Amino acid sequence: MNDRDFTNDLLAMEKYMSDSYSIYLNEVSNQTLYEDFMRIFTETKNEQRHLYNLMFERGWYSLDAADQQNLQQSYQQFQGYSTQFPYGTNGNIQ
Repeated sequence: MNDRDFTNDLLAMEKYMSDSYSIYLNEVSNQTLYEDFMRIFTETKNEQRHLYNLMFERGWYSLDAADQQNLQQSYQQFQGYSTQFPYGTNGNIQ
């Protein structure tokens, strides 16, 4: 296993762990446990971001630039969906 594969495996594990912690945080009722797991969740998300940045800096994780037409189409689609939310895009009840 080379450095790229090892780092990619770590990144995948951090993503899985943060997803699992997020579910737990939604369900936990005990405040002390919530605070403990929120701290762990934050550490996990920070480590995930660190690994992503490392991979990006080394050229192991690349992003494609979105074209303007796709961005505009996505924006218009979101604008259509936002009318269905009970809260407007400004956070006020409609």
